[in-house]
Amino acid sequence: MTLSHLRPAAFLMSAAMVVAALAATAGARQQTPAPQTETKPIVRPIPAPPDVAAPPADAAKTKSGLATMVVTPGTGADRPKADDIVTVHYTGWNTKGEMFDSSYTRGRPSTFQLNRVITGWGETVQLMVVGEKRRAWIPEELAYKGRPDRPQGMLVFDIELLSFMANPTTAPDDVAKPPADAQKTKSGLSYKVLKAGTGTDHPKRSSKVTVHYTGWTTDGKMFDSSVAKGQPATFPLDQVIPGWTEGVQLMVEGEKTRFWIPQRLAYDGQQGMPSGNLTFDVELIAIQK
Repeated sequence: MTLSHLRPAAFLMSAAMVVAALAATAGARQQTPAPQTETKPIVRPIPAPPDVAAPPADAAKTKSGLATMVVTPGTGADRPKADDIVTVHYTGWNTKGEMFDSSYTRGRPSTFQLNRVITGWGETVQLMVVGEKRRAWIPEELAYKGRPDRPQGMLVFDIELLSFMANPTTAPDDVAKPPADAQKTKSGLSYKVLKAGTGTDHPKRSSKVTVHYTGWTTDGKMFDSSVAKGQPATFPLDQVIPGWTEGVQLMVEGEKTRFWIPQRLAYDGQQGMPSGNLTFDVELIAIQK
């Protein structure tokens, strides 16, 4: 656990390591969606829509040449950003109506970082809200650009956006300093509740807690993230940096809070540790009994 004074600095994840971990967690090591060569042969292809050969006249077109049409309206209000992590169901066909990939036939949705997929996919999903199903006609220059190992020409996808989350490697806009509406303790710790919790009890200094967290330096460089690792962290609250020990005691289970921790309450010049003031997003998952 990198927050502890007692553990070696070798456990810190560099930004590059986190991006690699995130890609592995999100299933984004390849330019998905792409043909699945390691899965069993698809026995029952999903039939292509009748307009697979070309977008209909009422399809919306963007300046890039992408054409899309809403098949089923969504229930959400927000739309993913370019580097968000999305979970989707999808099926892809060429313009002859031949299906080359589908998460439906594999029986599970796909999760990946949106800026790691083909350009037309990234642009399409940024137009969508959760619960929406959209059909996209993606020109070759926005798809695989003639790569011999990928589907050729214009591609057609039906995409259903199930959920999305912010990329933990992306620093918040107020990473450099606490905003005016942040609260401040006598020690100099600043904090702001991002999501209210459902619990009623607060952990004690001696408590062991399970959390998800991401930490940045004030210039926006992420140095560690349990979210990127895909696994929450559990540790005794009295064995972490003072800003964490104090801050997490203010929280209840289910709460997510942003902390701006002054250097003296962080690593305070420890060699090999992040220097200066630090900013953390912390979600308190559980207080261990």
